[in-house]
Amino acid sequence: MFNHFSAGDFFFWLSVIAFALCISSLFNGFVIPKILQISFQKHLFDELDERKIHHDLVPRLGGFAFAPCIMFTVSLSVGLLLLINQDEIFTYLVAESCSIAFGLCALTLIFLIGTMDDLVGVRYRNKFIVQVFCAILLILGGIWLDDLHGLFGIYELPKWAGYPLTILVVVFITNAINLMDGIDGLASGLSAIALIYYGIVFFAEEKYMFSLISFTALGTIIPFYYYNVFGNARKGKKIFMGDTGSLTLGLILSFLSIELGSYTPDENLSSYNYFVLAFSPLIIPCFDVVRVFFHRIRRGHSPFLPDKNHLHHKMLAMGMEQHPVMITILSMAAALIVVNLILSAFIEITILLGLNMVFWLVFIFYLNNRIHQYNLKKNIPDSKD
Repeated sequence: MFNHFSAGDFFFWLSVIAFALCISSLFNGFVIPKILQISFQKHLFDELDERKIHHDLVPRLGGFAFAPCIMFTVSLSVGLLLLINQDEIFTYLVAESCSIAFGLCALTLIFLIGTMDDLVGVRYRNKFIVQVFCAILLILGGIWLDDLHGLFGIYELPKWAGYPLTILVVVFITNAINLMDGIDGLASGLSAIALIYYGIVFFAEEKYMFSLISFTALGTIIPFYYYNVFGNARKGKKIFMGDTGSLTLGLILSFLSIELGSYTPDENLSSYNYFVLAFSPLIIPCFDVVRVFFHRIRRGHSPFLPDKNHLHHKMLAMGMEQHPVMITILSMAAALIVVNLILSAFIEITILLGLNMVFWLVFIFYLNNRIHQYNLKKNIPDSKD
């Protein structure tokens, strides 16, 4: 930990991160109109089916520039930092270089498999294999869960347990974000909230390169979010992120969460539980995926086959419109972060996890009851799902 950084260093890194945020936002803002143009010329649209909420032809390659934008901006920022040739900055960059290098390798792989899936389709098994290999690359870079910070009474983890758990967590979080991409602004909004949070926490911990990555990824989301949520499909101004974007964001969030979760607390944020610090922004997508998977298995279906039982589907089934659903879920995600951080200073982590699960089950029960009441009012038969 580089506690010797002065106030001048603080504002220096703040300027670097602000620069990266602006560059990545401008980069993607320039590219998205070109992607829209190419998508209409080549008829690269999201396929319409009974599960889809939209009824217009919308390009699905909005996430195509996410990974290149992030890699360009991070590389440019690092290059400019090295030109400064300050010993402290060079030492800091060298200390973080291994994990970031392997992280960018994993990002390249997930970008390629996501692009292939959006263009020609890829079997889930093949995507799963690539995700596992991406997790292995992160482990090679030193990013793995070596401490559960007291969850279920477990603290330090040996490599034989930490490595497989890390692979499981990377695959799980990556797919959780991917599966939340069901309505306008939801996956990108949840990712944006998480990235802002991670960026601030890493900055507070003086892990400036990870804060830089967080805000760089946020910058790529900003122009996409505008076209996705406020764009007019009939005017050719609307776009979806596709698997390329959602898998990219999922991998980045898993990378950042595991890095934070494996971090040793210091005096800056030591009053909080670092497991809660690491994973509180991901509660909604992770809890929802677990619930949906168990629901599918209980119904005798494959847990990997799509259905209309995700959280946003339930809220739409109550009669809510897309934008209010998105705003409600994003507000819940932000509120859960704040509440869990506050409670983590006073409540043992396993009990806190149990309270979150109870809240989630009660909330789902409430939604199911609201859906039932709505169906009775509209004379709609209840769905078997």
